[in-house]
This record gives sequence, C-alpha cells and structure tokens, in this order.
Amino acid sequence: MGKTNIKLERRCPRLGGPVPFKYCMLTGEDKQPCFKVIDCWWETFDVVRYLKDNLPEDQFNRLLDARPRPKIASLVELIEKAKNQKNE
Repeated sequence: MGKTNIKLERRCPRLGGPVPFKYCMLTGEDKQPCFKVIDCWWETFDVVRYLKDNLPEDQFNRLLDARPRPKIASLVELIEKAKNQKNE
C-alpha cells in the first residue's frame, strides 16, 4: 500500500473521538482500512481516488462492498470466545 501522507484528523463515529486518517487506513480487519473510511472521509478529500490509487484492486473492491457485521453476530462471537476461555 502506498504511503499515507495525508495528515488529516476527524471525529470517528465508532470511537467518538478524533483520529488521524492514517489510523483509519490500519484499523480494519487484518490491519486493512476501516470499512467506514469512505463514509467518513468523502467530504474532506477524494478518498475514493486515494484508495483506488493506493490499494490492490481486489482490496479496493472489498472495501467498496464492505458492510459492518451485525452487532448480534459480534456479541455471539464474543460470548463464544469467553466460554471457550473459561473452559480452558
């Protein structure tokens, strides 16, 4: 991935506080861009162009199609992890 030289900061709707663009590029699954990076930054600069120019095509397409996991699925996964840790 290309170097993230953009030194912008904005309020993260997920965290509730300010974060730099660089954070958004590394906070998703497997240190990939956050699924909300386009939603959050489109008004600030041409984030779609930036991502298209700096991500492999398959990764860029996955980001365009990304949807957040339903909260219930995340909760069930966390409960299962806790149960498994308790049983170990």
